[in-house]
Amino acid sequence: MKTGLILEGGAMRGLFSAGVMDVLMENNIVFDGAIGVSAGAAFGCNYKSQQPGRVIRYNTRFAKDPRYASFRSWLKTGNLFGAEFCYRTIPNELDLFDAQTFAQNPMEFYVVCTDLQTGKAVYQKCSQVDETCFEWMRASASMPVFSRVVTIDGRPLLDGGMADSIPLRFFEKIGYDTNVLILTQPDGYQKKPNRLFPLIRLCLRKYPQAAQTMQHRHEQYNQTLAYIKQQESTGKILVIRPDTALSIGRVEHHTDRMLAVYQQGRRVAERRLDEIRSFLSKKG
Repeated sequence: MKTGLILEGGAMRGLFSAGVMDVLMENNIVFDGAIGVSAGAAFGCNYKSQQPGRVIRYNTRFAKDPRYASFRSWLKTGNLFGAEFCYRTIPNELDLFDAQTFAQNPMEFYVVCTDLQTGKAVYQKCSQVDETCFEWMRASASMPVFSRVVTIDGRPLLDGGMADSIPLRFFEKIGYDTNVLILTQPDGYQKKPNRLFPLIRLCLRKYPQAAQTMQHRHEQYNQTLAYIKQQESTGKILVIRPDTALSIGRVEHHTDRMLAVYQQGRRVAERRLDEIRSFLSKKG
């Protein structure tokens, strides 16, 4: 039996997940593997590098820096979240990412992207952090319309949430049968059709399969939620989610809102810490 941590995306809603993860790391909760989608990938890599506090630290530090996330960056570079600044300057110079610990930690770490040619999810295992690994993370978190296509080995990629927002079935398929899920929407949430779909379809006109995936994304997402509820009701998985909808934007410049969402995650994790330990103790 293998224990897994599954991290949904959601842009700045991912600060809720960061709060949960920091409490788990501070209490020495260990998983055999983790998988992140979008912000879940960009923030979740800090679990393997064992750097609690890093996500909220750099997000609040650079919240008002236009190089980090701004419509100016989008108009200038095609990326709402600055590619060079977020995935090179910050981890290599301004808030160092512990690549050595990441490589030495035996916990497996996967990121999810969407292959634009097929419209299907791609699950990439990252064993060490180098430029290519950061590109996979960037691709996983690159939202349609607001990001340029990321090409790796000739494969055009964008946000993993397009094709598989919550990759529980994939982790179960590869042997992870004791899974903790961190979701960023409250219980009862249902995704609606994307009002920006006409614009998304225009931006994806070269990739009709990806456009079709986006057209039906809400249906696939809600089907996954139904599967999660089924697995949760039988005790096969443990789900951590916010008690209420998180009051934060996809791009957020107010550090008080960031800290509030992060603290929400911490409080939920602290409240359920004994339950999490008990659930993971079923391993073996």
